[in-house]
Amino acid sequence: MRRWIQFPRQEGVSSRQAHADFPEAAIYEREIGRSGFFGPASHLHHTHAPTGWIDWQGPLRPRALDLNLLKDKGEVIDTASPWSAPDILYNSHCRFRMWHCNQAMPKLARNADGDELLFVHQGSGQLFCDYGHMQINQGDYVVIPRSTMWRIEPECDMQILMIEATNDSYQLPEKGVVGPHAIFDAAMLDTPLINEAFQAQYSEQQWQVEAKRHGQVSTITYPFNPLDAIGWHGDLSVVRINWRDIRPLMSHRYHLPPSAHTTFVASRFVICTFVPRPIESDPGALKVPFYHNNDDYDEVLFYHEGDFFSRDNIEKGMVTFHPAGFTHGPHPKAFAAGQAYKKKFTDEVAVMLDTRDALMMGAAAEKVENPDYVNSWKG
Repeated sequence: MRRWIQFPRQEGVSSRQAHADFPEAAIYEREIGRSGFFGPASHLHHTHAPTGWIDWQGPLRPRALDLNLLKDKGEVIDTASPWSAPDILYNSHCRFRMWHCNQAMPKLARNADGDELLFVHQGSGQLFCDYGHMQINQGDYVVIPRSTMWRIEPECDMQILMIEATNDSYQLPEKGVVGPHAIFDAAMLDTPLINEAFQAQYSEQQWQVEAKRHGQVSTITYPFNPLDAIGWHGDLSVVRINWRDIRPLMSHRYHLPPSAHTTFVASRFVICTFVPRPIESDPGALKVPFYHNNDDYDEVLFYHEGDFFSRDNIEKGMVTFHPAGFTHGPHPKAFAAGQAYKKKFTDEVAVMLDTRDALMMGAAAEKVENPDYVNSWKG
């Protein structure tokens, strides 16, 4: 049994409560913590912004990727197959990709490498799978269990963020003292239906399945459509929930850490969702994300829509990637705006991926990176 070395102490001038009522001599707080936001932590108070660097050399740096440019860079290849989507970020436990789907899939997909999470960034369509038929719309999360057969018929051009839990599965987070119905009730999860739309696609025509295993795709041919179930029962299925169904935890006196917004968990990473909410109103409470050393996790944010209040010059369809190893925090203008407290409500929607294991950038990501992003913290 491992046990953290813990001995709560106080040294010098500090606040009594994290993220609130900072000493007058130091308006900047920096959290140094372990295990994301669940392990031991200390809060340091500074007279200068912890992100106030003036130069940065070497590969470890904050990165911004504009996924809107993937098509211009030739990274949108076969839009009819999800397995054509390029890796943006990846490690042995996770693959983070963006798929442009603008035509009906002529073949079924099956991921034998792990569960797949789809987030519909743009567009809408019809999803057909082993369990039936489901309408999917902009802002939907869709969890597809490992080795489920599925296909999509888009109703317009779709952009779908795909996050694979490699050799793993997605589960719901433990919600602790707030109870199982907080954030969203499990009753909000929709499942596919064996309805007329599903029955209409029964076929004795030849169909093929593209099965991905160990990153390699094999094609299996059937003399019929294998999506031919007439019914099912059990507690394993494709499930869907929209970000609009998420009711975030809030405190008017305390800025909650990102872990409070956890939506799905896997063994080596978590998925969080930031949705519109009131900004903290207590005069002494921090009103923007706090500076922090998240030294056990790499942090990825996909910006879906809205005004991203902690970042400058970040638009929907972009990704920021902050590897472990340096202090993360809001841009100078965002920090100043938080102090001024002119804005009372956030209107951002973003998907966060935090991974226990270091992420690598794919070739497609390198083509759409903004190399000047590291300089955006210069005052």
